[in-house]
Amino acid sequence: MEILHSKIFGENLSSTPLLVFHGLFGMLDNWGSFGKDLGELLPVHLIDLRNHGRSFHSEDMSHDDLANDIANYMNHYGIEKAHVLGHSLGGKAVMQFAMNYPEKVEKLIVVDISPKAYPPHHQGIIKALETVDFNTVNSRNEVEAVLSQYIPEKSTIQFLTKNLYWDENKKLNWRFNLKTLSEKYNEFVSNAIKFGVFQGETLFIAGEKSNYILPQDEFAIKQQFPKAKIVTVKNAGHWVQAENPVDFAEVVKEFLDLN
Repeated sequence: MEILHSKIFGENLSSTPLLVFHGLFGMLDNWGSFGKDLGELLPVHLIDLRNHGRSFHSEDMSHDDLANDIANYMNHYGIEKAHVLGHSLGGKAVMQFAMNYPEKVEKLIVVDISPKAYPPHHQGIIKALETVDFNTVNSRNEVEAVLSQYIPEKSTIQFLTKNLYWDENKKLNWRFNLKTLSEKYNEFVSNAIKFGVFQGETLFIAGEKSNYILPQDEFAIKQQFPKAKIVTVKNAGHWVQAENPVDFAEVVKEFLDLN
């Protein structure tokens, strides 16, 4: 059984740990400063989802697969119960985890995603990533130049190129498993999480300028997460933790009673 790759802060602290999961095409490094900050108050595990970062690659990518990975990770580290936080795709993973393994969840935090199915909306990014030919590009700048033909936002390009690394053949490559993420895209984005009810304390954090959690989603959220609170972070889009890190951390600390 393969165990997800992680980086752990504050592991000597005795309180309930917080497990943090990034979004699609992300990696645990995106959460570094958040992990350091909260790692002074409780153990924080920043974790790469399967097919991302330094975690294992697999042809399977369903919400249940992601949920089982979290359970296997907790068993491996001897964690009986944890707070779990997931952003975007990571949010889908932790919601499904809470449905499948409610006894392992102390408090649940879902960042800028709801349980519903989303229409496919990353086709442009996937097309851009597939256009990069690593037999012909030899530098980060060359990769950025290819991506910029398809992706107008510089911030998105910078986010994606954080995933570049030199592989064992001395060629640039993506850390994420683009093949599976592209083939199984509809399975994890265009599917709602399975219906179930999680009775534990739950916080949904929305970005004020994002349209991932809409006012009309509240009904569906409360059906599956009856104790859910929905908090909107000002001056932030979908990347809430990066665009307003101070307010975001404050909201999380308050929910986890860390203030």
